[in-house]
Amino acid sequence: MKPVRVTTRLWMLLLVLRLGATRKGSPEEASFYYGTFPLGFSWGVGSSAYQTEGAWDQDGKGPSIWDVFTHSGKGKVLGNETADVACDGYYKVQEDIILLRELHVNHYRFSLSWPRLLPTGVRAEQVNKKGMQFYSDLIDALLSSNITPIVTLHHWDLPQLLQVKYGGWQNVTMANYFRDYANLCFEAFGDRVKHWITFSDPRAMAEKGYETGHHAPGLKLRGTGLYKAAHHIIKAHAQAWHSYNTTWRSKQQGLVGISLNCDWGEPVDISNPKDIEAAERYLQFCLGWFANPIYAGDYPQVMKDYIGRKSAEQGLEMSRLPVFSLQEKSYIKGTSDFLGLGHFTTQYIMERKNPSRQGPSYQNDRDLIELVDPNWPDLGSKWLYSVPWGFRRLLNFAQTQYGDPPIYVMENGAPQKFHCTQLCDEWRIQYLKGYINEMLKAIKDGANIKGYTSWSLLDKFEWEKGYSDRYGFYYVEFNDRNKPRYPKASVQYYKKIIIANGFPNPREVESWYLKALETCSINNQRLAAEPLLSHMQMVTEIVVPTVCSLCILITAVLLMLLLRQS
Repeated sequence: MKPVRVTTRLWMLLLVLRLGATRKGSPEEASFYYGTFPLGFSWGVGSSAYQTEGAWDQDGKGPSIWDVFTHSGKGKVLGNETADVACDGYYKVQEDIILLRELHVNHYRFSLSWPRLLPTGVRAEQVNKKGMQFYSDLIDALLSSNITPIVTLHHWDLPQLLQVKYGGWQNVTMANYFRDYANLCFEAFGDRVKHWITFSDPRAMAEKGYETGHHAPGLKLRGTGLYKAAHHIIKAHAQAWHSYNTTWRSKQQGLVGISLNCDWGEPVDISNPKDIEAAERYLQFCLGWFANPIYAGDYPQVMKDYIGRKSAEQGLEMSRLPVFSLQEKSYIKGTSDFLGLGHFTTQYIMERKNPSRQGPSYQNDRDLIELVDPNWPDLGSKWLYSVPWGFRRLLNFAQTQYGDPPIYVMENGAPQKFHCTQLCDEWRIQYLKGYINEMLKAIKDGANIKGYTSWSLLDKFEWEKGYSDRYGFYYVEFNDRNKPRYPKASVQYYKKIIIANGFPNPREVESWYLKALETCSINNQRLAAEPLLSHMQMVTEIVVPTVCSLCILITAVLLMLLLRQS
């Protein structure tokens, strides 16, 4: 369910309910904080295999659920686009390493394609040597450029054969297959990879894949499928962590965690206990759903209470939320060496009772409604608004809620504002400046934040939205078969933040902004000239050889005529 963009009149009423816009500690009082990040803070960018690699059936790769989902041609993806080629990243590793070096990043977060390594998804059946070599070479290339690899084991592209044979994440045996896959990766790459993420944003994977059907595998098992999928994903995560802890940690000295995405939920009326409870419930159904079992051994109590009550009202003998046994709780608790957090925006939250007769669903289970302030900067997305202060609040919430864990921000970024070629992305610069500064304030508050991954390196395939949303620092011309990359203004700005390790002073930070816009104007001219250059390239590749062939043919004919006359 998308947040409701309320009318100005209704919003004024809500502001009155919130006792005015300038309450103590309100976001409106926030000011920019100049300072630097701790020594050793790690800066990076991210991507995922399916969104960027392409080469969907090359060098022994097996099909993924997303290959099948996008190939169905049933309007599941905007424009019926696929990621068959995407950014062509499989063949452009060295080119993209140059971009990473240009950005001066300390780390690069990327994912391994499970079906590229194990075409059937099962280690015992087949290991694809070419896939193994591809990722080994990528890791070596990063390390030779002094870039630390942060590797995600699974970013949504499940091997299709596991979906067909076992029903994917609806089947608990998936945990065993994932453990075997993880062990293969630890064994092959763990001598060089010291930061592992088991799953990226598993909440979206479960909700959109098994509840709404907007993502692969496209199932609509309302109110049941997502909870069962999440249950098995949590077990799979725990098995992978224990495998590393038991077999590989002493040799490799690495870290294993999970990356969880969540918006901040702010109560509409901070004097209304029901809104405060609704905002807390929003966070527990979002972040706590996965984090609580990992850090405390079980689902949040509010999830168990609400889903259990709704299930009973719907005539079910058991809760739709699965139950962990005592042994499982003990096994899962503590299975994270760090907490990965993804965050993009904020919602205002109000309580709204959803009658159980509406039927089972994740949205109805929560008894709340999400709102956005029409005054928030609109980034051209139906769901993403720039609300930097919510980032600080989420970081502090995670810090206190889960016992002061090391936190790595694994996803944070903004899409292109307009559906046009735009390298002067001032709005992304403002987004980066605001959100990174709020992260700096959270560190000042005491949050133990170790690193930040901006999303993303390149424009790429954005799931059901196809290529309509562009999150990249580098613009990719998808209509060109060579998929050229062009730096946006935000490249220069983010690079300056990394080099300075923060925001040293107002004068210097302002100069970064001006320099970035100056650079992007030049790049825009290059991009505008690209169609002409492409046309000239086509002339060179097609017309010139043809003319040369004709000249040779004419010369041969003339020579024959001359020989006959003589």
